[in-house]
Amino acid sequence: MKISIKRKYRFLLAVVILLSILVVVVSNFTIEISARGKTFSDLDLASMPKNKVGLVLGTSRMLVEGGINPYYAHRIDATIALYKAGKIEFVLVSGDNGTIYYNEPTTIKKDLVEGGIPTDKIFLDYAGFRTLDSMVRAKFIFGLDSVTVISQKFHNERAIYLAEKKGLKAIGFNAEGISGKQGLKVQFREYFARVKVFIDLLLNTQPRFYGEKIEIK
Repeated sequence: MKISIKRKYRFLLAVVILLSILVVVVSNFTIEISARGKTFSDLDLASMPKNKVGLVLGTSRMLVEGGINPYYAHRIDATIALYKAGKIEFVLVSGDNGTIYYNEPTTIKKDLVEGGIPTDKIFLDYAGFRTLDSMVRAKFIFGLDSVTVISQKFHNERAIYLAEKKGLKAIGFNAEGISGKQGLKVQFREYFARVKVFIDLLLNTQPRFYGEKIEIK
């Protein structure tokens, strides 16, 4: 009996969907396992390893609908806590500076200084457009061999995996996460961001910019 075109289409569609789900699951599992034991919370602050530099990953300060972005606020708090605990000596702020109207690194630096971190202890990476860019530039532009990444846990796990694939030893200090609808939305996007990690590694995707080397001291 001949299989109708419609049935063939349904079969192929089901195969594609199943393979897509499998890719998402494997990508997420691989990154989660790779970062296991390498991220720390405020409860681990006293016992976590020290690093010369803490790398805080940028995000927008304000929400589109108005108000402070809680992901941003928690990363600022985590960075200040890490510095005051003596677990880092310097802060490298890596974020998007794509237009004259949007400057994550400078905004973050202002809030870190207000929180008590001396301005001469803060270095800015204006070309951290993506997590990949931030990790590669930390290694090759800022000359780091090891780093403490500061972001939410799900982001830290992805950053650690990318860093180590690029020859940068990394641990993560987890800023407080977000629950509810906003948290679920970000977590959902993270599943696909992790798939993109493997595509970038396969294609050997490079940062948008490199530039001259900067020594953190």
